[in-house]
Amino acid sequence: MKLKTILVDDEPHAIEVLVKYLENFSEIEVVAKCGNAIQAFHTLQQQKVDLMFLDIKMPGLKGTDLLRSLKNPPKVIFTTAYQDYAVEGFDLNAIDYLLKPVPFDRFLRAMDKVFTIFEVGSRQIGIAEKPALSNKDVFLYLKVDRKMVKVNVNEIFWIESLRDYIKVVLKDKVLISKQKISMLEELLPEDDFIRIHRSFIVSVAKIEGYHSHAVDIAGKELPIGRNYKSDCQRRFKMVY
Repeated sequence: MKLKTILVDDEPHAIEVLVKYLENFSEIEVVAKCGNAIQAFHTLQQQKVDLMFLDIKMPGLKGTDLLRSLKNPPKVIFTTAYQDYAVEGFDLNAIDYLLKPVPFDRFLRAMDKVFTIFEVGSRQIGIAEKPALSNKDVFLYLKVDRKMVKVNVNEIFWIESLRDYIKVVLKDKVLISKQKISMLEELLPEDDFIRIHRSFIVSVAKIEGYHSHAVDIAGKELPIGRNYKSDCQRRFKMVY
């Protein structure tokens, strides 16, 4: 099953960008592209839609007014050039609020929220108000060599910062992705990963041993940074 998705924007270029971004996700099926809110309203009456990318300031009817008019609205990500509607957008239970032009890394974070809410990857796709996923069911998408690669977080040993890139070390391979380690840190389950250094995030479950200056993981010794020692001491219950 795929998430049936519609794109609503009066700017053709904005829709083209979303289409290009969404081509990286096999779980998404774009079923309609609407140039205004009225067209979107009729589309929503005719077919079931799981997810809607919705512009706000459009001729005739604003995106927020469209959303209020729907008895059973789909999940929504607002895409707009205006910051002024952010509070209103989140009051309408939007998954996310993206400002144009939307950078791909920011779009990726929004899609991670989508996949968490819809529990993509389970036997049946459905909305989960309080997802109860085990670690083995949580995954991320990383851009590697011009395509999006699905990574199960349970397979991650550590992540290393390489300036504007990150190295993600798995059991049987290493992935290089152009993004900041701080962005990936926000997406990882905080109970399962710990930042031990400005350049390293490690899986707590994969740690084989540790001392006051380093952790051992997959046969490697990774340093504990001075600014991260107190957090490591608290998490590992180190005794110095």
